[in-house]
Amino acid sequence: MHQFLFGTYPYIALAVMIIGSVARYERDPFTWKSSSSQMLRTKQLRIGSGLFHVGVLVIFFGHLIGLLTPIWIFDAIGISHGAKQTLAVVAGGIAGVMALVGGLMLFHRRWTDPRIRRTSSFADIAILLLLLAQLVLGLATIFASLGHLDGHEMVKFMSWAQGIFTFDAAAADYVKDVAPVFKAHLVLGLTIFLVFPFTRLVHMLSAPVRYLWRPGYQVVRSRKHGAAK
Repeated sequence: MHQFLFGTYPYIALAVMIIGSVARYERDPFTWKSSSSQMLRTKQLRIGSGLFHVGVLVIFFGHLIGLLTPIWIFDAIGISHGAKQTLAVVAGGIAGVMALVGGLMLFHRRWTDPRIRRTSSFADIAILLLLLAQLVLGLATIFASLGHLDGHEMVKFMSWAQGIFTFDAAAADYVKDVAPVFKAHLVLGLTIFLVFPFTRLVHMLSAPVRYLWRPGYQVVRSRKHGAAK
């Protein structure tokens, strides 16, 4: 099971994310949006969305750079594993709390307001719950990381992530003995990649670049049966 989850599942999740996103954009380009509800309860949306997006972006790019930058580059510029681990704990902790608070505000707004609830699909609610669960797991890993401030534990995750992208057959072995909370965090992260093309998360591939010069908005009829007329 370990080999499947950390050696095979990453390729399944990444393949579905890439192929599914391309297929959705080609087949249903007008569903490629965030389905904004900004006209309803604007103040809560503005605060919650701001906290959530800033926190998530810091976490995303922190993971991207931290996991996929070759280890020798950090060594070459004099950043020790311990310093990198401490930075990840501090910056990740702050960004994680921001994203979690913002996400909880967004979930409360979407779940308790009847008007917003009616405009929300199952996927909207489900992906927000998955993201909140991932943020909780991410913050929980901080407590485990505090026992490994020398940074050698993080090297295992860097070796795993880079091993996946270099098709290292032994990639799963790098995280074989890490704490269960880390494994849960990795598996849920891969699952979010897996469902990515089927949710509103796809809009992150377009914003903010293409949105800067799009000519305007277009109203498109829903394909759902029984849609309001």
